[in-house]
Amino acid sequence: KEALSPTRKRFSQEFWPVRDVSLQVMPGQAWGLVGENGAGKSTLLKLLCGVTLPSAGQVRRHGRIGALLELGVGFHPEYSGRENLALSAALMGISPPELTDRLPAILEFAGIGDFIDRPLKTYSSGMSVRLAFALATCVEPEVLVTDEVLAVVDEAFQKKCLRWMEDFLADGGTLIFCAHNNYQVKKLCDHAVWLHHGQVRAIGGVASVVQDYADYIETREQGQQSAHLAANPATNPAVDAAGENRVTAVQLLNEQAQQTDQFQFGHTLRARVTLSAGHGETKPPVIHLGIVRHDRTPVYGVSSDMDAAVPRRIGPHTYRIDYVLPQLSLLPGRYLLRAHAMDSAGLRLFDTLEREFAVRGENRELGVCYLPHMWET
Repeated sequence: KEALSPTRKRFSQEFWPVRDVSLQVMPGQAWGLVGENGAGKSTLLKLLCGVTLPSAGQVRRHGRIGALLELGVGFHPEYSGRENLALSAALMGISPPELTDRLPAILEFAGIGDFIDRPLKTYSSGMSVRLAFALATCVEPEVLVTDEVLAVVDEAFQKKCLRWMEDFLADGGTLIFCAHNNYQVKKLCDHAVWLHHGQVRAIGGVASVVQDYADYIETREQGQQSAHLAANPATNPAVDAAGENRVTAVQLLNEQAQQTDQFQFGHTLRARVTLSAGHGETKPPVIHLGIVRHDRTPVYGVSSDMDAAVPRRIGPHTYRIDYVLPQLSLLPGRYLLRAHAMDSAGLRLFDTLEREFAVRGENRELGVCYLPHMWET
């Protein structure tokens, strides 16, 4: 219509899914990509992999890239899984003899059994991802790019893929990991980019970038919840936590083993956490504890598996563990302790329980916690 318009009237609206994004990924690094739906993450990954060409700027790539982008990209629904493997391998530059040598390892990793000889259109989305990930892992890429594909596979295969990526990074591989699971991003990556409306909102260390993004999401959701409650005062905002492993109780105890929410600076704080495991779980769950200030400023977070601590079994599917701060260094103020029940591998979060507490003292220092120090003149 614009070409035929005698007045050169514009009927289209310009939209930039990604603009003014600049970053450099070095060999051996792991970068996380976070942002809301529609932020431009998938477009950026397509540009990095060469699937889409940039209309401005340039992308420079070195090394063999293994890409797991949108579901079904590069696969033909009428072909069988085996035929799709042959087609995709050919596009990757893998010769038929090479594919024949690697096929047993690919099939073993995918674990889809007889479905390998059935048309792809009969696969579930998770089975398609299994096939694609198995192929990507067996071509020995130097750079692996993933775009939120693990969200559709079952938990067992998710753990399998995450373990493979950890080994891949340990061997010097380079990873660009896009996911909505912030915990997985922080576990795998050391750098991160937060995309917002196609532009870089934050870039740098993974912990600070992911925390900035999480704070933004939490602030936005609190505003939406407040607006919803104002419009629907009878609505109950409580939401049952989903999943199998649950945090059933959190007790805050002082030095006298008394349950309280008031603690003295420099004294002992003991958080006694009781968890219940799903009936399918054979191993103790991992517990993650986080402390935030009353204004939601993150203070500290740690998981039991980081210190090789294992919750003690106290009954059928019931476990208990104590988290002890022998010399409470938090400055006086109000805080929130969050207990998260994870799976036995410490990768998937199931449930959260919060407890508010206060720290009392005569401290005059500013900030969140006391740091031992000395003055020299």
